[in-house]
Amino acid sequence: MSKKKLLFVCVENSNRSQMSQAFAIIHGGDEVEAYSAGSKPSGVVNPKAIAAMKELGYDLSKHESKSLQEVEQYAPFDAVVTMGCGDACPWMPAKQFIDWQIPDPKYMEPEEFNKVRDYISNKVKELIEEL
Repeated sequence: MSKKKLLFVCVENSNRSQMSQAFAIIHGGDEVEAYSAGSKPSGVVNPKAIAAMKELGYDLSKHESKSLQEVEQYAPFDAVVTMGCGDACPWMPAKQFIDWQIPDPKYMEPEEFNKVRDYISNKVKELIEEL
């Protein structure tokens, strides 16, 4: 079976899409090739996201905030998941497009941030099972 290629896109590529990519790697293992990018990348992965993922034993500090141009070379994707980037979301060659309305946890307190993190984890798990 060939690997499923997933791309997670949010605006800054510093929180939601980064954690989604991490969960795709955690839940999908060898079955999944996961990428993330931002429509307006901030260039940094949020330290809060790094801390939230560290609690689960995942080192998000190895990730980099990337632009869509940087991941285009990996297209086509099996699924492109966008997270509230609205009109800023670009078109990428993909079999399916999914939009998750996930609040940006950037300014949330750790407890709220972790709720968003866990929600993303479940969404990614469901996605992988559906593909």
